[in-house]
Amino acid sequence: MADDPENTEGETTGSVTGAEAIRAVVKTLPTTSGVYRMLDRKGDALYVGKARNLKSRVGNYVSAAGLSNRILRMVNETFSMEVVVTHTEAEALLLESNLIKRLMPRYNVLLRDDKSFPDIRITGGHDFAQLTKHRGARNLPGEYFGPFASAGAVNRTLIALQRAFLLRSCSDSIFSTRTRPCLLFQIKRCSAPCVGRIDKDGYAKLVGEARSFLQGRSKEVQERLARVMQAHSDAMEFESAAMVRDRIRALTQVQGRQDINLPGVADADVIAAHQTGGQTCIQVFFFRAGQNWGNHAYFPSHDRQLPLEEVLAAFLGQFYDNKSPPRQILLSHEPQECALLAEALGVSAGHKVEIAVPKRGEKRQVLEHALVNAREALARRLAESATQQKLLEGTALALGLEAPPQRIEVYDNSHIQGSHAVGAMIVAGPGGFIKNAYRKFNIRGVGPLADSKEGLGEAIEASAEPAALTPGDDYGMMREMLSRRFARAIKEDPDREQGTWPDLVLIDGGPGQLSSALQVMEDLGIDDIALAAIAKGPDRDAGRERFFRPGRPPFSLDQKDPVLYFLQRIRDEAHRFAIGTHRARRVKAIGASPLDEISGIGGKRKKALLHHFGSARGVSRAGLTDLERVEGISKAVAKKIYDHFHVDG
Repeated sequence: MADDPENTEGETTGSVTGAEAIRAVVKTLPTTSGVYRMLDRKGDALYVGKARNLKSRVGNYVSAAGLSNRILRMVNETFSMEVVVTHTEAEALLLESNLIKRLMPRYNVLLRDDKSFPDIRITGGHDFAQLTKHRGARNLPGEYFGPFASAGAVNRTLIALQRAFLLRSCSDSIFSTRTRPCLLFQIKRCSAPCVGRIDKDGYAKLVGEARSFLQGRSKEVQERLARVMQAHSDAMEFESAAMVRDRIRALTQVQGRQDINLPGVADADVIAAHQTGGQTCIQVFFFRAGQNWGNHAYFPSHDRQLPLEEVLAAFLGQFYDNKSPPRQILLSHEPQECALLAEALGVSAGHKVEIAVPKRGEKRQVLEHALVNAREALARRLAESATQQKLLEGTALALGLEAPPQRIEVYDNSHIQGSHAVGAMIVAGPGGFIKNAYRKFNIRGVGPLADSKEGLGEAIEASAEPAALTPGDDYGMMREMLSRRFARAIKEDPDREQGTWPDLVLIDGGPGQLSSALQVMEDLGIDDIALAAIAKGPDRDAGRERFFRPGRPPFSLDQKDPVLYFLQRIRDEAHRFAIGTHRARRVKAIGASPLDEISGIGGKRKKALLHHFGSARGVSRAGLTDLERVEGISKAVAKKIYDHFHVDG
């Protein structure tokens, strides 16, 4: 990959923008392959593209003729460009996909919900292999089977495989210290090799059967088990026959969840795309060893006018950026530059990758099944979006807003008597919860706008006087959280061009919290964001919530109003997020020690102090002379420790 600094050319254009800025860059471009980035005035990427001939490709943007409105807008916003030269066009395609995922340019097709998928791993390097779930790079010894479409799918399969093959799931450290069988042995999900209930050869036979099943030879495994069961039955060993019967049932359970299979194909991804209403759904089915390991639906973000083939091509590049493609990819439609995509994915995977669009036969039947799933998933999403939009319209009506909010931010905080206080912000919009926009705040106990680390502007900081918070001061916590959030927004996005400013701020609380929020907005000079507070009714009874809006008497909504349920749901999501964040911070604090706060006290000195005094509290009460007696603690270090615990002395 030719993305090292030596191959990078940064082109700036002074104060010229649009086509003139691009024209100035074109003069210096080579005729080789590479990747170009169009940047706005702030240096943010507008678009990332690849080209076989950079000079020719980028030169196409200079003339407005034939360009869509979307591309014309992009050209007009372009202030500068950056170019990376690559050895081949396939390398350029791989780099383009990588940069799009990293930079998320708003004029590209974006795969926003990409993730890695879990595998099943049979570990290596041990006499008694472990059957376990694995996520991430396949760089540990052992054999990998997958990917599975979800953690739930792999967990269900693991449980069934444990019942079928009785392989251990415990770690090597637990295995080596076990002195008696665990519960899994009692419920017939492990053969207990840890305590010698099965010998090495017998266990290896079970591992071989599991391997054969995962490699697609399930029929052979089941036929052999059926013969064993019959042999036990003929010998009147009915308990043993019943155990084998249960193993066969477990295998049948795995196969029963596989809906559709793909005979004659070992490893393949089946990818079907459906487009309607300016949106696209792409369904991916994973087939390994001829078995279906589940499917996942994607809804890439793109311009409504883009054709399906272009969306599909962009999706494939980004989808396989962080995962190895199988040897065969079956598609419902032929993407743009199909041959180049196959070449690039082959370079990335280290083996040949075939991209095919079957027109008939069993492969086409499987694709038709995937297409049905894509159509149904997109229909559900469009219906949900329409319902969500109606709820937003109802929210605007209920709260007296000028227009339906497109971004709602909900704030809540959590603490126990003021300790480990945290704040939480969740975001909702027309598409539901926007989880990558959630934020958590560790309440530092300072007054509004006093935290320069959160990116506050100097002018804003100068206008605030730090003030300590009283433990449990909910109003003060809300002030600090909102101050940090919106002061940062003022500095980072003053023109509100990045879509990170809310239309509605919803506070979990009553008039006191609302008053705190109003004060923050007034201090910051923000007067165009709607504020509301939602408080539970008498006895904290859900359904009897009271709403508070500036300049309006408190009011409630009908208990059967779907808008009330919607506002309850987003309030509860903020509460859930705040509680989870608080618990995580509390658990982390339990494992901490006051000694960790003293510079120069590493693990060795900390251990010596605790051994000598018995606890951190004992260290805090020790005199200077007592501290100096501890091995490894010099007079200077002892003085530092003593001063840390006696700041008033």
